[in-house]
Amino acid sequence: MSIDEQALAGLRDTLAADDYRLAVTESETGYQVTITAGPESCDDCLVPKPVMRSVLTSALGVPEDAIELVYPTDPA
Repeated sequence: MSIDEQALAGLRDTLAADDYRLAVTESETGYQVTITAGPESCDDCLVPKPVMRSVLTSALGVPEDAIELVYPTDPA
């Protein structure tokens, strides 16, 4: 797996502008990507999961089905 660190940093910066944080953890089958919301986050600013997965596919260098995406609104 080959991460595009520059693309990932750009995505982190974009999310941070709306008070979101992005964490990436490698797993046996791909990556778990967790997006958390800060107190000043914009509820409507996150794109739908399919769009975010598409962006992450390029940044992480893996197919969409290898990305487990967790949003702040997902049940714990």
